[in-house]
Amino acid sequence: MITKTRTTKETDITISLDLRGSGKSTINTGVGFLDHMLESFSKHSLIDLEISCKGDTHIDDHHSVEDVGIVLGSLLAEALYPVKNMERFGSANIVMDEACVSCDLDLSNRPFLVFELDVAGKVGHFDTELVEEFFRAFVLNSRISVHVIQLRGKNKHHIIEAAFKSLAVALRRATAVNERVGIPSTKDVL
Repeated sequence: MITKTRTTKETDITISLDLRGSGKSTINTGVGFLDHMLESFSKHSLIDLEISCKGDTHIDDHHSVEDVGIVLGSLLAEALYPVKNMERFGSANIVMDEACVSCDLDLSNRPFLVFELDVAGKVGHFDTELVEEFFRAFVLNSRISVHVIQLRGKNKHHIIEAAFKSLAVALRRATAVNERVGIPSTKDVL
């Protein structure tokens, strides 16, 4: 398990991550909906996570959500690179009731995000625009390319949860051990 701490005037975050875990998590970000999404991410990626965040949620949830994405992404990059003996590419279509979300990703060491979810508004007290903020911070700091696209759905909770689960499953597939691939790039470096 590797650990990273980041303290700013807005947040104090500590995250521990085991890339080859079993999907166990202890998560307390101070943002209930984010906790729920990250527990689901951990479970379906099989990445063990311990996340603690004390943030300025009396203002709003933005700093906590984005900063957790920053720290989690940078910790994942530390666990991934240099990519060796991993599949590298992963994809998943995840269904949650009426919703279906696709995630395709590449452990490219070149961050890029395509984010196409129609979730404007709120889920409970959670501002759904923060989902894209989380994904962007996570992708930029993990240095992976991610396309997360809503195929169908109306219920915002279902769409967002399917997005986190599709990211998790695609990541699990991309990080699968394959000794035969060595460095999975024609450039011999990622």
